[in-house]
Amino acid sequence: MTTSELWTRATADRYDAEEAGNSSAAALGPTLDFLSELAGDGRALEFAIGTGRVGVPLRERGVPVAGIELSEHMAAVLRRKTDESTLPVTLGDMATTTVPGGFTLVYLVYNTISNLLTQDEQVECFRNAARHLVPGGRFVIELGVPPLRFLPPGQVAVPFDVSDQHLGFDTFDLVEQILVSHHFTRDGDDGYRRDNSRHRYAWPAELDLMARIAGLELERRVADWDGAPFTQDSTKHVSVWRKPA
Repeated sequence: MTTSELWTRATADRYDAEEAGNSSAAALGPTLDFLSELAGDGRALEFAIGTGRVGVPLRERGVPVAGIELSEHMAAVLRRKTDESTLPVTLGDMATTTVPGGFTLVYLVYNTISNLLTQDEQVECFRNAARHLVPGGRFVIELGVPPLRFLPPGQVAVPFDVSDQHLGFDTFDLVEQILVSHHFTRDGDDGYRRDNSRHRYAWPAELDLMARIAGLELERRVADWDGAPFTQDSTKHVSVWRKPA
């Protein structure tokens, strides 16, 4: 059984509204350009496709897309946007669930591999991607770089958003390599809603080793979907591994 936390109906129903800023054409354009170029004339498979924030507009660009999603509630929101024949979704976890056919592209966006809370499951996620890829196909992950340099001795929390509508900070268990994202979101005029979620963070070098275990080779690593160089100061990376031809 997967260690991923299951998204509830309430979370799924408000997800698109809360992610509206990341779902605009301007925000998604570089992501879609990057993925559609790698997919080429082949098929794309999105692990943890969620409500289709990326998968639906990628399909609208002409890329045949399929998805795997753990939460039936998230998949139900996606199904309001497009039908099963246009964008098929299989319910299950991204470490073990398989779908028919081969793909030129398998991708995981928005830190989603961190939803798998053990190293073993993250390794199996890479293996599952490799199983679905045709020779020469690519596996793409977007993942934040753990901000541990911001932790002075004795501090366990790092804020990532402080605004009128939202306060967010991460707390870290450095032994188990687990971070908990805490969210206080304005809910109405007088109150805040509190949410939190657990994630297993991983360094780029650790992911490269997982890829090698799965038989994949690092092809490219950049700092964002626009292709900026990845440096020691980058807060996230977009990494591409290739299945040998």
